[in-house]
Amino acid sequence: MNFKQHKKDLLEGKDVSFSPKGNSMKPKINSGDKVTVSPVDNIKKGDIVFCKVKGNFYVHLVKAVQGEKYLIGNNKGRTNGWTNKSNIFGKVIKVEQNTKK
Repeated sequence: MNFKQHKKDLLEGKDVSFSPKGNSMKPKINSGDKVTVSPVDNIKKGDIVFCKVKGNFYVHLVKAVQGEKYLIGNNKGRTNGWTNKSNIFGKVIKVEQNTKK
């Protein structure tokens, strides 16, 4: 998966679609489901975003907001850490179930 290209496309105002792997967002997103991410300015607690935290890319939840800082975490109760708005590249606007399980 080319996360750097997805970041570039989102920063250029384009929607991107890809299938993240892993189980940390179940049942909201299952491993292999196709997500569509759209550039967004308005980010709030509870949104699922494509972001970078401590050098790693994630499709995870916004757990808390403090000014321009966002706490990112999975759907299993764990957190990845705080990140700046500039490291949130887009918001998940659609999830399509993987039918090839």
